[in-house]
Formats: sequence, structure tokens, C-alpha cells
Amino acid sequence: MRGKTIVITGATSGIGEVAALRLAEQGARIVFTARDKARAAATMEKLRRANGAVEHAVHMADLSLLAEMKRVAGEIAEEPQIDVLINNAGAVFGTRQETRDGLEQTFALNHMSYFVITNLLLPKLKPGARIVSTASGAHRRAMLDFDDLQSRRTYSGFAVYAKSKLCNILFTRELARRIAGSGVTANCLHPGFVATRFGDQSGGLLAIGVWAAKRLTAISEEDGAKTLVYLAASQNVAQVSGAYFYECKIDMPSPAARDDRAAKRLWDISAEISGVGQ
Repeated sequence: MRGKTIVITGATSGIGEVAALRLAEQGARIVFTARDKARAAATMEKLRRANGAVEHAVHMADLSLLAEMKRVAGEIAEEPQIDVLINNAGAVFGTRQETRDGLEQTFALNHMSYFVITNLLLPKLKPGARIVSTASGAHRRAMLDFDDLQSRRTYSGFAVYAKSKLCNILFTRELARRIAGSGVTANCLHPGFVATRFGDQSGGLLAIGVWAAKRLTAISEEDGAKTLVYLAASQNVAQVSGAYFYECKIDMPSPAARDDRAAKRLWDISAEISGVGQ
């Protein structure tokens, strides 16, 4: 990975931070986004220890807001090259919240940030570049209601999270179709159920349930980051695009995640919401 620049969202904790550190150890220069200045500084210090031969960079942004997604993508687009874009930012929320764009917060952060940032950085991605998006096996419990993508009728934190992860796979599917033949690849992954900060701030019974489940069944952050690093760096997948991976192998997502009409419809709606990708 020497000489390569990797852009990653959601890199200040969990599998995103572990992946960034492992890729830096392989020689990569890391450009990451962060919302919290203290965590950003801590991650930057770790990156410098992992690979002090290059100048890593951080961009502060709230990736639940369309204007912030666009601003930070514009800043990152000033990079002379981008070899890998990793969409990894995400969260689960115990109660329904709307951003000032009028979007449900899970949908905004977990799906729209992937969509907006990827589309705005696509012109920087040359043949051989890769787009990697963190999805989840939680998508298997989800179906999209295109008449209620903002979950106004009913809201359950985990159910809405699962829908956002289904969106990640459909986004990857349609993206791969659109960039076919460009030499750029797009894949997504299920990292496994990982013992990270995930869900800690979701509040209420959801936070308690996630905490208990992590203590009983979760894998380590190191193990959870393996597929992310694999898709970013391995030559074994240099020509693979449009696939869903689990444990560094192609896996079959749910029937809902293989629906090409739904993938295109979601893309069109996302483009209308954001004004990009049209």
C-alpha cells in the first residue's frame, strides 16, 4: 500500500480505526473524517505511530448533514489522488431524530453520507481505485418501504438500522453497475457483530440490549476489521465489483438486497434528495 492514499469515514473508533491503522502499517497514507476533535487527535497520533513516513490528514464534519457531506467531500477532492474510498461511518439511534435537512438521522448518516461522498469523489478515482462500504448482516431482517424511507409511521432503532444497511448493499449494487468498465470497483461487507462503541449512545433499552449482546457474542475489533482491510488491499479482489463479502469471502445477501429495481429506485431518490449522482 506504499504510495497509496486511503480516504475513510468513521475512522476514530471501532473497525474503522483498526482498519486505518493496519493499512497505515502497510504504508498507506490515511485521510479520514471525524466529528469529535479529541477522538480525531487520538486517532491521528496512532496513525503517526503506525506510519510516520507520510502526512496523514483529518477533516472535521458532521456526516448526518447534507451540507457537511458536500463540504468535506469538496475538501477531500483536493487530494492529488485517491486510491481507496472506505465508507464506514454509521450509528444506531434508540429514538427517531430528524436532521435539519428533514431526514431521519440513521438514513442520513448510514446511507446518504455514503451516497453523497462517493458520488462527489468519483471523478478522483482512476482505474485500479476501490470503493468499499461497510454494510451488515442485519440487512437480512429488512425490507424497504419506499413510501416511508424516513420512518415517520413507525420507528424501531434496530429495524431502521437494518434498513440502512440494506441501503448500503443496494447502493453498492447500483454503483457497481454504473461504473462498470471504468476500472474502479465497488464492494461492501458484513464485518460480523463486533465489540465496538456501536450502539453505546443509542439510549434506552436499545443501548442495554446491544451492550448485553456484545458481551455475549461479539468478536474483537481486530477480527471485525479484517474484511475491510482485505477489500481495500488484497490483490485477490482487484477485479471484483458489486459483491457482498463476509469473512473475506463473497457471500450471498438477502433477496431484497439483490433487487436491481429497488437499487435503481433508491439511487434515484437519493439523487433527488441530495442533488448529486443524477
